[in-house]
Amino acid sequence: MRQIDVHKLSDKAEFNGFHKLVLFWCALVIIFDGYDLAVAGIALPSIMKSMGVNAASAGFMVSSALFGMMFGNILFGTLADRIGRRWVVAICIALFSVFTAAAGFTNDPIVFSVARFVAGVGIGGVMPNVVAQMTEYSPLRIRSTLVTLMFSGYSVGGILAALVGKGLIESYGWQSVFIAAGLPVLLIPLILKSFPESMPFLIKKGRIEELKRIVSRMQPSYQPQMSDRFALPSEDKADSAPIRHLFHEGRGFSTVMFWLAFLLCLFMVYGLSSWLTKLMASAGYSLGSALTFVLVLNFGAMIGAVAGGWLADRFHIRYVLAGMYVVAAASIALLGHKMPTEALFLLVGLAGASTIGTQIVNLAYAGQFYPMAVRSTGLGWALGVGRIGAILAPIVIGVLVGMAMPLQQNFMAIAIPALIAAIAISLIDHSRSGSAHHEDVASSLPDPIPAGAGAAQVAPGLPGTGV
Repeated sequence: MRQIDVHKLSDKAEFNGFHKLVLFWCALVIIFDGYDLAVAGIALPSIMKSMGVNAASAGFMVSSALFGMMFGNILFGTLADRIGRRWVVAICIALFSVFTAAAGFTNDPIVFSVARFVAGVGIGGVMPNVVAQMTEYSPLRIRSTLVTLMFSGYSVGGILAALVGKGLIESYGWQSVFIAAGLPVLLIPLILKSFPESMPFLIKKGRIEELKRIVSRMQPSYQPQMSDRFALPSEDKADSAPIRHLFHEGRGFSTVMFWLAFLLCLFMVYGLSSWLTKLMASAGYSLGSALTFVLVLNFGAMIGAVAGGWLADRFHIRYVLAGMYVVAAASIALLGHKMPTEALFLLVGLAGASTIGTQIVNLAYAGQFYPMAVRSTGLGWALGVGRIGAILAPIVIGVLVGMAMPLQQNFMAIAIPALIAAIAISLIDHSRSGSAHHEDVASSLPDPIPAGAGAAQVAPGLPGTGV
């Protein structure tokens, strides 16, 4: 009988076609997610004019989706650890596609807000699950890079919304960019067929043959045998109350610091995403020029996410994040000052890299911090609590815009949270993370497929293997 540690197999696997497939589907889902979330900010000036709402009311309309995301993060992040990620991802795609499209068929602020709330539940629900999926199936040595590369699809979605949005809004009205968001629902059958299920979930449900097929694709040198038994480290075994594991084994304080960092980072992200177009338009730029700033913001986010992930695989991810927050504070604070357009574009790009990009690296860190079996729960709760900042940002900045505050003060209100978040992320106790445990274990264990063995083995007596 062979005892096989799937965590160890995943950690030491070589990047191959299976990993590319997981990366493709996760990134594609996040692109859809990013588009659905960005369309409200892109269309905001046109929506305000069409529905006759003021800035404060528009802020509440935008926040309806973010409020839904808070529920989606917590509900579907926890639910996935119970019913599996594949079905949860499919349900979430159906929700955000159908109800974002539905928002395009109304001209009533209340109906619009309700449709965006339900869409937000789907948008929020899919995020922790694709991050958990990519983290679970990524080789340890390039894990941060792959997670941030995958989640940079969020910025691709934002860029797509800005590019498509300008032409569609000018030609067909703001409703068209929402209706176009319904197309991803057509891909649900393909996703259900191609998206691999979580390994701890398969072990828990006794679906061992399905697990063997996945493991042999993830690690081609593994040859399934009838006598194989699959094990998880003790901290990766979930029970009926996965939420309490977020506070076990010394993780409580760090969990709260993650929540605070997520809240403040998402305040900055959604403050910029929701109001950058309007703020730049009020500063004298045309709608086309203001939308260009959104493109630059999301392009910068892509660079920041990938660069941050690359740095995190080479240096301590916690210090990389703290540095990114400091850059965010400086770049956003400077946005409210007069300067040449070229310099302004550079600052907007830096702001995107150090806010949206930083949040993506945040997700990579949180995904590595929590044990595999409660990873979706940990990410879901961090994002769920973080949505408080996302909900507040459009409303707070909307009130400031309505008060005709100076441009500098609007941007300063978005910049200050970055400094507090830098402190919070620096206080996280990395020694309590699941990744620290597995880094130690991975460095002390032999290769998962010993030469001539033809299969994975776990050395007897090792802590946490259950052998």
